[in-house]
Amino acid sequence: MRIVVVGAGLAGSEVVYHLAKKGFEIYLYEMRPKVQTEVHKTGYFAELVCSNSLKSESLENASGVLKAEMKLLDSLILKAANKYKVPAGKALAVDREKFSKEITNIIESFDNVHIIREEVKEIKPSEDEIWIVCSGPLTSEKLYLALKDLAGDFLYFFDAVSPIIAADSIDMEKVFVGDRYGIGKGDYLNCPLNEEQYEKLWEALVNAETIEVKDFEKKKLFERCMPIEEIARSGKDAMRYGPLKPVGLLDPRTGKEPYAVVQLRKDNLDGTMYNIVGFQTRLKWSEQRKVIRKIPGLENAEIVRYGVMHKNIYLDTPKILDEFLRLKKNKNIFFAGQITGVEGYLESAATGIYVAMNVSRILEGKEPLKFPEDTIIGGLISYITEKVIGNLRPMYANFGLFRISSTQKRKLDRKEIANISLKTLENFLKTTWGDVIESQCRSKD
Repeated sequence: MRIVVVGAGLAGSEVVYHLAKKGFEIYLYEMRPKVQTEVHKTGYFAELVCSNSLKSESLENASGVLKAEMKLLDSLILKAANKYKVPAGKALAVDREKFSKEITNIIESFDNVHIIREEVKEIKPSEDEIWIVCSGPLTSEKLYLALKDLAGDFLYFFDAVSPIIAADSIDMEKVFVGDRYGIGKGDYLNCPLNEEQYEKLWEALVNAETIEVKDFEKKKLFERCMPIEEIARSGKDAMRYGPLKPVGLLDPRTGKEPYAVVQLRKDNLDGTMYNIVGFQTRLKWSEQRKVIRKIPGLENAEIVRYGVMHKNIYLDTPKILDEFLRLKKNKNIFFAGQITGVEGYLESAATGIYVAMNVSRILEGKEPLKFPEDTIIGGLISYITEKVIGNLRPMYANFGLFRISSTQKRKLDRKEIANISLKTLENFLKTTWGDVIESQCRSKD
């Protein structure tokens, strides 16, 4: 059976890695760098186009539990992220370029993986083919039309990217190093603002010109990536209670919390570039320069990548895919990644592992299996495949997905829920997936 994978993003890379390890012959189509999107910059696999943060590693956070589950599943994305992590307090953040290069090199090292740098314009699998579509939220127009013809109407939401600035353009005498509540190793630079500076920044944002985005609808903005100018326009103090909140940060020069704080996080291991945390934007580039240079310490900031906004497409998954992320009307076509309605880097990667494991089972003559719903991954898959009231909204890992009775859940703290989730998944893997995961469970023990 020939396996065709469309897209070498986070999900596609996991799909290929897990199936290649099993010895299957794979044909991987990736259009970049021949055909680029509006936000991708390279031809590397699993390129991160928004933040370089993969969120919290703490087991008191659902994102941390998801990482622990993915470690059991031998996640390629997680291994590369840990190899090229940059300081980010409790979060797992990576050096984008080294991270993507590592994944590309690993995928290219498999003799049974054939990489075709071409844009896929139609999906017509033969009876002896399985197709796995991982084209992502930035699917090209031609593939989008092919998928729309195959799967019907798509849903979509708008997403935005933060600017990145050169480290040597930051005035270090005006910023201070520190993490909220002193937790961390000084992984963030903080630009403190007094009330007057904050008001000038707010005025600049609410009056700045934005780039027109085709089909833009404010109501379809994804709240976790809300552009900073939209936050500012929602109220004068909105930023101070959002991405610019000063809570837990003490300026060592005054011993007090500033009125507001703009945080900067390393975007690469060398520390030559910094991401402006929570500053996703669709402002015109000239306006971004004006606004950013009103921030103390960034008066001479050199912007090495401007913020942009783009439309993320995703499927009406409950209507067209089954519980294994397989097209209901054609069992030889699977989907994985953000196009299925999950939100987040690792959430996307997790669906890739899930699909790969079930495709492997099918090719071995076994029935596909769902993950237990009292795991984060299992709960996430159930959420995006079950019927919903209204339209499906993109979902990221959270404890609300964990399927145990609400009465039982109230009696448990987050670490206890995390332990249940990990033990459940480990037992499930040992009893159902055998040699696929046995070594991972042994290493954990």
